[in-house]
Amino acid sequence: MKEDQKSLLYNKVYSHTIFKNIPEKEFSTFIANCQLKYYKESEKLVYFKTPDEGIILILEGKAEMFIESKAGFSVLLEVIQEGEMIGLSHVAHYLGDSRDLLHQHHLELEFVEDSYCLQIPASIIKDRLTNHTVREFILREMSIRLGSVYASLGEQIKLGDDWGESEPFVQRAKDLMYTPVITIDLDTSIQDIAHIMSQQSISSVTVIDQDKQLIGIITESDLVQRVLREGLPYTLAAADIMTVKPYTVSPHDHYYEVLSTFYNHRIKHLPVIEYNKVVGMITFRNLISKRDRGAMEILKTIEDASYDNLPVVKEAIYDVLTSLINDKISTIHTLDIITKFYDRLARHCLKLAVQSLEQRGVGLPPVPFAWYQMGSGARGEQFMLTDQDHFLVYANSKQPEVKNYFALLGEEIVKHLEQAGYKRCDGKMMSNEEVWRGSISDWKARLQEWSIQTTDEQVLLSYNFLSFRFLFGDRTIDKSFTKMVQKQLKSAQTLLYYMAQQEQNNPIPQFDTTFFTLFKTKEKNEMIDIKLHALFPMHHCLQILGTLQNLMNRTPLQLLEGLVQTGEFSDEFASDIRHAYEVALKTRIHLSWKKHLRGEPIKTLIKFNNLRHWEQDELKTMLKTVRALQMHLLKKL
Repeated sequence: MKEDQKSLLYNKVYSHTIFKNIPEKEFSTFIANCQLKYYKESEKLVYFKTPDEGIILILEGKAEMFIESKAGFSVLLEVIQEGEMIGLSHVAHYLGDSRDLLHQHHLELEFVEDSYCLQIPASIIKDRLTNHTVREFILREMSIRLGSVYASLGEQIKLGDDWGESEPFVQRAKDLMYTPVITIDLDTSIQDIAHIMSQQSISSVTVIDQDKQLIGIITESDLVQRVLREGLPYTLAAADIMTVKPYTVSPHDHYYEVLSTFYNHRIKHLPVIEYNKVVGMITFRNLISKRDRGAMEILKTIEDASYDNLPVVKEAIYDVLTSLINDKISTIHTLDIITKFYDRLARHCLKLAVQSLEQRGVGLPPVPFAWYQMGSGARGEQFMLTDQDHFLVYANSKQPEVKNYFALLGEEIVKHLEQAGYKRCDGKMMSNEEVWRGSISDWKARLQEWSIQTTDEQVLLSYNFLSFRFLFGDRTIDKSFTKMVQKQLKSAQTLLYYMAQQEQNNPIPQFDTTFFTLFKTKEKNEMIDIKLHALFPMHHCLQILGTLQNLMNRTPLQLLEGLVQTGEFSDEFASDIRHAYEVALKTRIHLSWKKHLRGEPIKTLIKFNNLRHWEQDELKTMLKTVRALQMHLLKKL
């Protein structure tokens, strides 16, 4: 430890209320009997088994206290921050009460930051409790902490009643933020900022420009570290001390995403932004009181996974999926949550694939690249791991080693995704196939070929391709690639016409007295294929209409939103389509999940007459809306 670090920690101890105003000689005696300890982030400590171990004072860092049930579930009791003490429950013992009420419970301390702590022996605490000021201080600390524990437990009970096990995954930033947020302009003086924070009892303010767009943030820490410690004049303005371009979250980001942002960037304040305007604020202290260890464990499981333990991630995600289904969370919301976990898993596999080539001596990517998913993963509909559908795009280069590198990377990607639980695509639509990787120029030539050779096979390939969604790599390559695809498809009217023709040749069944006459054999009588009769036609129609409006690289719901904004759909029609889409997805998921639990092959055929009347009516309305969407497309071409 550096001397200046030692000096800083010494001063923190000396100025702390427990030791304040003690003569230097007596303080030296006390400090000689204490132990300075260092704990790394994520290090755990079994809470004191006996009161004789004394109290821990956190000088730098932060820790969380959990209580664990016999079943292994952990509940967060409290968060202990810099300047606070661990072990206040032992104070009664130091005052003469011999009861030990906590010995039957398993308490565990976990450090969430690298921390320096001072372990103060019981003998010193007993001695200092004779001081009136120290007794008052500890009594006040105990009262505040007791209130925090009650509030934390009350919040967890309330959320448990509302959401069951799904709460950490269902809650969003808009449910957690506080409003209104105090904003200032660039010219606000430091003195005024300090006055505002004190008057409003807040720990941060946001800095906005003339258009009310967020440009910075100032926290209490900024005032202390950048003004008081450096002795800057109070006449300086916000522009001189603010943190420019602060980390932000969207109101629609999930709880675990927000918490992950706090941990990854080691910040304590997160503005909530919508259209670059501040709509709320989330503080780490408030959020952490609602922390559920399970919500972060799955993120750690994904991010810490090596090649060998990638299979574990699938089971962790399936556990979340089980909770969401059991708690009857809406289908769209469930898929939104699960898709983000699968996206993290896929990105992690890409990182491991790149690292694998580097470790083998092949090196790092020679040029920037982008990786895209296709199929259900790209559409955000993959609630269970299925087969792989993806492709690679990289920057134009005439160097042969570039082509060779991405051929190797394609193989590594497929290998890592397979290890994670994605089976290889039977149609070989994967990055390890030459036709599904290439430079931007290669892809341009490929699209031109597809546009000219409009066979049934090319049309099917085009449908799968048009569902693409960027997931990993260089954003500049993604923008260039998407722009190129838009330009190529703009002149590919023949291809789009043939794609629409296929929709015309596959009309949606109409429910009337002769409905089941559409199915020729007795075996197929009463059977409806939810993918064939609903989801595929919906996807195809939205893809074609989106392409005509230059909308791509989006999920179906994002396409739907874009088609409303371009005037292609009315709000009412879009609402009908969204409802139909949710009904189709819900039906497919519930059907497939039941078969998965029974260990049966996953199929999407439904016996219509086995459904209850209200379910039949729901499916009829859904298919009617899909047919209306199909007719809307056919009128366009």
